[in-house]
Amino acid sequence: MYDALISLEIFGQIPPGKELIYVGKRVGNHTYSQTEINETLLREAGKGKKVLRLKGGDPFIFGRGGEELELLAREGVPFEIVPGITSAAAAAAYAGIPVTHRDYVSSFHVITGHARKDGESRIQYEALVKAGGTLVFLMGIAALERISGGLLRAGMDKETPAAVIEQGTTSMQRKITAKLDTIAERARKEQIQAPAVIVVGQVCGLEKDFAWAEKRLLAGRQFLVTRPAEHQPALAGRLRSMGAQVIEMPAIQVRPMEENVKLEQALREQILDEQEKWMVFTSSIGVRIFFETLGKSGLDIRDILRGRVKIAAIGRATKKKLLEYGWQTDLVPEEYCAGALGRELAERAAEGSSVRIFRARKGSEELLPPLLERGLRVEDIPLYDTEHQIYGEERGRIREGFAKGHIDAVTFTSASTVRGFAEAMGDMDYTGLEAVCIGRQTAREAKKYGMRIRISEQASIGSMVELLISVYGNRENE
Repeated sequence: MYDALISLEIFGQIPPGKELIYVGKRVGNHTYSQTEINETLLREAGKGKKVLRLKGGDPFIFGRGGEELELLAREGVPFEIVPGITSAAAAAAYAGIPVTHRDYVSSFHVITGHARKDGESRIQYEALVKAGGTLVFLMGIAALERISGGLLRAGMDKETPAAVIEQGTTSMQRKITAKLDTIAERARKEQIQAPAVIVVGQVCGLEKDFAWAEKRLLAGRQFLVTRPAEHQPALAGRLRSMGAQVIEMPAIQVRPMEENVKLEQALREQILDEQEKWMVFTSSIGVRIFFETLGKSGLDIRDILRGRVKIAAIGRATKKKLLEYGWQTDLVPEEYCAGALGRELAERAAEGSSVRIFRARKGSEELLPPLLERGLRVEDIPLYDTEHQIYGEERGRIREGFAKGHIDAVTFTSASTVRGFAEAMGDMDYTGLEAVCIGRQTAREAKKYGMRIRISEQASIGSMVELLISVYGNRENE
């Protein structure tokens, strides 16, 4: 059960197959009333389910967490509380504003900007001004003029620095600063919208020196990174380290083939002549599945490497994976793609060599022709199937992100991730989508959908990062 402020970045971490219930609240648009949320928590837990109530910020700071627990506690439903980081502190920190500072202020106060149901303010402005701490107002952007006016009437100096942080901690964060008597006018001029946090106090004057979030190389950018479900998110991690917000989307699921008779037969029936033999791997996933199958078969590695055996890998990641198992590679093409691998292997292999290719069942069609034209003995051995993952709730939110221009680009590391992404998104206009591709083969697949193509100089994660920086980076922040 999740709220409106759960970002796509967090939403993408929810494993497939979970039941999702949206209970978000926006001004004037409540999907569920608070009573209905409480009752839904109780009802779903009563079915024997594990229920996660996913909120932004801290559930006990104006998050209605206490109200939601009352019914569960009364009915004897066990629960666990995971404290969060309130936006009162997080948004201020991302804006370079310390809510306390020994030279300026020794306390801070968090106040809800919501009025009572009768429209009257519940804020005791005189008490707040007298307390002398930093004031942080949540959910108060619609009442900013009333809040600033109330503080001024209660005696706060009109020169007091103030700040408003919109969409704090996200790629869409905006920050404005002004004196207390002009902050409402400035927010209106800049068309600041909820969600936004209001900070009032002398510490707001420090943001010019302490600003950091917007100075990162990829600050203000959001990318959707597609990948096989089991791949470590190396690209996502590097982009986040430079300030980008990253939505990770496993576009394909890898499933090892059950009872792979062809592979086991190939492992047992070695070619024992004196001709050169090549073993070819086109992915790190394939390497892993190959060795797992080898272990299950009961064969010794020495049974595999009899005779003049050479190893070819499609790229650096596959080469690195082979090294983990102690296998050195004899060939890695200059361009990390199936076509280049086929061409270079055809040139390198001795006359009459045999070539065994270990890869996905639906592998690239560009690998085999150069080998067959050379007259080599080729055996294409499938190791695994790739299945496209279908998204429900997430698909709608991602589509909305593209429509509103909140997602700058999508990265693709293989043609299969392009197909998986397109199948997951369904009937959608891809013509305005920026596709950053790891190689020409991937780019050709993306071009079929009308995407705008950018190709990294080399087929590597590092080269893709360099391309993203060159196109989307804040060069003045380097």
